[in-house]
Amino acid sequence: MPATVGLMAFATEDTLNLLELARRAEALGFESLWLPEHPVIPVGFKTPYPFNGEMPEYYKHMLDPFVALAAAAGATRKLRLGTAISLVPEHDPKVLAKQIATLDLLSQGRFHFGIGAGWLREESEAMGVDFKRRWSQTREHVLAMKALWTEDEARFEGSYVKFPPVWSWPKPVQRPHPPILIGGELDRAAERIAEYGDGWLPRYIRADPAGIAAGRERIAALMRARGRDPGRLDITLFGCRADRAVMRRFEDAGVSRILFVLFPEAPADTLRRIEDLARKAL
Repeated sequence: MPATVGLMAFATEDTLNLLELARRAEALGFESLWLPEHPVIPVGFKTPYPFNGEMPEYYKHMLDPFVALAAAAGATRKLRLGTAISLVPEHDPKVLAKQIATLDLLSQGRFHFGIGAGWLREESEAMGVDFKRRWSQTREHVLAMKALWTEDEARFEGSYVKFPPVWSWPKPVQRPHPPILIGGELDRAAERIAEYGDGWLPRYIRADPAGIAAGRERIAALMRARGRDPGRLDITLFGCRADRAVMRRFEDAGVSRILFVLFPEAPADTLRRIEDLARKAL
């Protein structure tokens, strides 16, 4: 089955207006629009940038994804919306659960929740994260949010998240909740996906079709072992070449969605770029 095609944009105050981007992406036939997240970048951080070279300046300028995607929801009719990725442990899960449920309601069930735990120690610590145990913290946050999304009177008792019985509405339109896609390398992500996720967000620069196919089989086996149906497992490839032959190899390996990354540039250049991507990939 052909993969759907979406866009992931590093949107800032200087890039193409997000509402214009969303409307144009929908008109061209893209399935979805995804935004990353970095609430703050600490001055003088020491953690090495993991993606070659120095951290780009635009990391300091990213839009808040939930506010921006809510605006995009109102500007479009069918474009699906996602985070790629949201840094879950940097949020109060009670507040984030309501934000996501509200976004899913306003978009009429178009939201995908791509998540991670963060790589920038100084940012994590500034946001109150136990960095060495950030994935344990992420797990609790997700489980707490699931309780808030699915239970009339939700409560949670964990090491990082604790709250007494509470009421929290609205509930998401998507039941039981929006799909949760987990980023990260497979050797660690597979168990997390099998326990509390619905999909995987591998990076193109570290992926190949054989690795994706093997990863899908491993995740599916772990899900079946937990009594979960892997039939709707979502594998969204983060980045790809706009080459139909390359895309087809990833589709055959089990990728269900391919995201093309839009880096900051002049608005007119972004419009030309997405039109070019539409011609090559749709």
